[in-house]
Amino acid sequence: MSSNINSQSRNQVRSVRHARVRAKVKGTADRPRLSVFRSIKSIYLQIIDDVTGKTVCQANSEELKNAKTKVEGREGKVALAYLTGKKIAERAKEKGVKEIVFDRGGYRYHGRVAAVADGMREGGLIF
Repeated sequence: MSSNINSQSRNQVRSVRHARVRAKVKGTADRPRLSVFRSIKSIYLQIIDDVTGKTVCQANSEELKNAKTKVEGREGKVALAYLTGKKIAERAKEKGVKEIVFDRGGYRYHGRVAAVADGMREGGLIF
């Protein structure tokens, strides 16, 4: 990011990218939006119906801190992100959600964000 002309911080650049993506991605009651927030230590996921403005369900990696940190070739925070994706898929199925729109929050689709998507697909969500 050092080549950025305006010398904005990484988070400012991410928030601009996120706003650009959010202008196109909308969640409905039939296909709610899954929002990803990635902090230094944890990952937070919410399934949101944008029409009513309500959160259908949520999950975060702090709930799974005691889980094993190595899953199918993944370890550490990436493994926790994968397990968090599976957890939110379970909770979404309980609420009757089968299909979602994936909002990666302006983050690149790799590492923990990709692991979340893999976990959700493994859990049975379609996007």
